[in-house]
Amino acid sequence: MKLSNYISDLLYRYECVIVPDFGGFVTNTQSAIISSYSKTFYPPHKQITYNSHLKNNDGLLANYIASVDKMPFEHAMNFIRFEVGEWRKELNETDLFLEKIGKLSLDKNDTIIFEPQSDVNYLTSAYGLTPFVTPEIKRETYIKQVEGLEEKIPILISEPKKEAPDYLKYAAIFVIGLSVLGFGGNEIYKNYKNKQQVVAAQKQQKKIENKIQKATFIVSEALPSVDLNVTLDKKPYHVIAGAFRYPENAVRKVNQLKENGYNARILGINQWGLTQVSFDSYNNRRDALNSLYRLKKTESEDVWLLVQDL
Repeated sequence: MKLSNYISDLLYRYECVIVPDFGGFVTNTQSAIISSYSKTFYPPHKQITYNSHLKNNDGLLANYIASVDKMPFEHAMNFIRFEVGEWRKELNETDLFLEKIGKLSLDKNDTIIFEPQSDVNYLTSAYGLTPFVTPEIKRETYIKQVEGLEEKIPILISEPKKEAPDYLKYAAIFVIGLSVLGFGGNEIYKNYKNKQQVVAAQKQQKKIENKIQKATFIVSEALPSVDLNVTLDKKPYHVIAGAFRYPENAVRKVNQLKENGYNARILGINQWGLTQVSFDSYNNRRDALNSLYRLKKTESEDVWLLVQDL
């Protein structure tokens, strides 16, 4: 298997993979974006960058190759040295393409220029999400129609054109009979007509109120969103002192480091069954890298960085 395949596997789990005597590939998580030009939605992803100054061996890549291919650590280091030599030969002649990682080339000053491959997303939480083009959103603005609605819609009171029910016919006959009796009957008839007009007016007013309630309001400008930044006291960056097959050796190492003033602890057992011991853990990457480089000079070259929420 090519060296680039091992690097690609590690980029899914770690933020920094160092190739000894060549450079380091560093990932930075980017939020989802929408391009205003192409109307394309891009999901969250890890952006890969190349740092030629990260050349010191942290043991991560070699340990991974040794565990996967069941070979000694020194054989894994020889494999890395051979692959790096081939990379440098190819760079001197043409561009170097690393599968699932990107393209490296030399400029006129012999500086390595890196162009990441954009179709691979190393952010596991966004697995399966792909870019897609969003249709243009059209917003329609409606004029408010409630104010003065009662003035624009006249209230028409008219008697129903449908044939009156039978009981109204009998009531009319009764009123006519009363009118024959004189002025008193005429007054009763007028009161009856007034009541009918009031009932019709109430029905018409009810229709207008329903129209007012159904009037639509659309706000043309969206309300501003509120972003809440919640900071959790997590320390996902761990400077690893060693990984031990026997737990008692890990305990002995922790006690030794604590006696030397380090905030050492056991991080648990990794996927290869080894008990990991850290010098200290940090909540930001910069402090962790500073500690890593310092410990490489003062303690051991085999110190390496683990990025994992524990």
